[in-house]
Amino acid sequence: MLTIEKLVDDNANTISLTWLAGRAHASRSPLPDTCQAASDLVGHLNLIHPTRIQVFGHEELAFYTRIDSRRRAHHLGELLAGGVPAVIMADGLAAPADVLEQCEQVGVPLLASPHSAAEVIDILRFYIAKRLAPLITVHGVFLDVLGMGVLISGESGLGKSELALELISRGHGLVADDAVEFSRIAPSIIEGRCPQLLQNMLEVRGLGLLDIRAIFGETSVRRKMKLKLIVHLVRTTSPEANFERLPLQALTQDVLGLPVRKVVLPVAAGRNLAVLVEAAVRNAILQLRGIDTLSEFMERQMEAIQNEG
Repeated sequence: MLTIEKLVDDNANTISLTWLAGRAHASRSPLPDTCQAASDLVGHLNLIHPTRIQVFGHEELAFYTRIDSRRRAHHLGELLAGGVPAVIMADGLAAPADVLEQCEQVGVPLLASPHSAAEVIDILRFYIAKRLAPLITVHGVFLDVLGMGVLISGESGLGKSELALELISRGHGLVADDAVEFSRIAPSIIEGRCPQLLQNMLEVRGLGLLDIRAIFGETSVRRKMKLKLIVHLVRTTSPEANFERLPLQALTQDVLGLPVRKVVLPVAAGRNLAVLVEAAVRNAILQLRGIDTLSEFMERQMEAIQNEG
């Protein structure tokens, strides 16, 4: 549950929120956690959407003070009765006396910030989106490989941790081992982190628990990464290993409602999986840049067939 008190404390250094009224009710002012977007929870003054944090800038204050006192009292009463979580006076503006009085009387947090209304809204929307983002925990090893967030998944005993250790020794970074926390922080961004208890740790069969940061140094670990690729390890006897050598459609896996690129690698003696993972990442980077090797090969093949005819 995210309260206004927590929101103010977490953003003290970014938008310098200060209390004007309603502080006694701050811990009892939770933001709803059922909204799909942070824009539903904070924005410029909007009487049609009273259940979000209302931000006053110069234009909103000018509108509010321009209307007659009776309409102003009506709108303010509707707003405060509608369940507004908090009111913020941005741009260093002073709160109108009636707003200050009513917020204190009703118990609605009234805050002030010297930053512009647009900046306050942008920062709070980003903060709320991260705090209220759906969270799942996935079994696997999450790494930074060539600047790309890569999840290595697969059943136990296939050597995920050993593969991760080899990749780390080749200069890549560890984010999380065993349990990876993923959250959707934006419409098209999934971020992965390590639970506090497991940070910097990697469990390798035969060696036990390794402190990667202590062994390989500061540059061997990452605090967070955006998930861009899933490398799924399978046994050669698994049905998943019987895929097309040249699949016409790229594999994807749904994570928190977003399709994530996926590569299936059969595990067999003699295969250098670390090299294969690096190659898969490089290929994914090319695809993100619009370079599709398979499509180019098929075009060459069609040209060759036409030339022969």
